[in-house]
Amino acid sequence: MLRRQARLRREYLYRKSVEDKHKQLQEKKDRLKRSLEEGIPIHGDLRREAIALQEKLKWTDQGPEAAKAIAGFSGGANTVNSQDDEYRYAGCEDPKIMITTARDPSARLKMFVKELRLVFPNAQRMNRGNYEMKQLVHAARANDVTDLIFVHEHRGVPDNLVICHLPYGPTAYFNLSGVVMRHDVPDIGPMSEQKPHLVFHNFKTKLAERTTSILKYLFPVPKEDSKRVVTFANHDDYIAFRHHTFRMVNGETELTEVGPRFQLKLYQIKLGTIDEVKAADTEWVLKPYMNTANKRRFLSDEDGWKQDDDIEVND
Repeated sequence: MLRRQARLRREYLYRKSVEDKHKQLQEKKDRLKRSLEEGIPIHGDLRREAIALQEKLKWTDQGPEAAKAIAGFSGGANTVNSQDDEYRYAGCEDPKIMITTARDPSARLKMFVKELRLVFPNAQRMNRGNYEMKQLVHAARANDVTDLIFVHEHRGVPDNLVICHLPYGPTAYFNLSGVVMRHDVPDIGPMSEQKPHLVFHNFKTKLAERTTSILKYLFPVPKEDSKRVVTFANHDDYIAFRHHTFRMVNGETELTEVGPRFQLKLYQIKLGTIDEVKAADTEWVLKPYMNTANKRRFLSDEDGWKQDDDIEVND
């Protein structure tokens, strides 16, 4: 079993390295093609390879799906799935999620994890006990778990959320803040266990699309008549999580919050599972102590609450 996992991991890494080479070559061909079509000077780093790239342009292209994406006929970065895309088969089967905590969790953290389990359909909560990280990941793979979610705390306050996609990653790290549980929300509604519709607001950059994939594929595909909505609204790189049910009253939509509510802030993405993070490559990491940190927005171009026309609904 261990040999098989090691072989599959090597094959995955090899396919990823080959994909990176093809991606870089395709970017160069796209830049050269744009320069030739628009009649602008070829960039200096392409001039030495321009003739060879132009010969390749005659016989190769990006294929019909990529051409549609470039022309604006389909859904952007996720339209062309690479051969080793971690979420390539998402939507074919419902995700299977396991939620756990650090060892010796407080009563408040246990309560929050119970509420979090109800947010994700087909999720199960597991007591951490004395299990090591490698044991958890191995058991999750053996039981066809698609995502592991770890919730950590500081003095009884949930402050960290780790999402590990199986079998090979990625692993995303989020800070948790402003946690309000169901019993703290006034006029709380009953918890629905329908598969929810998802709303993503103000996710505009490549990193935002990556973050959207990590969060979106934790949920199964909903039915059209589902009355449950989960919202991820980005504002200054803080992702506000809200959970509602709705109904039609006299031709108008009436929302009822069912909780919990909290904010997420992405600070790292690793290209591997949580048991191998020390050896895995870092896809992205937040550097808050740079001089330009206060001015930069990684998930959106500007303030998101003023742009109500850019809401993406994922069914």
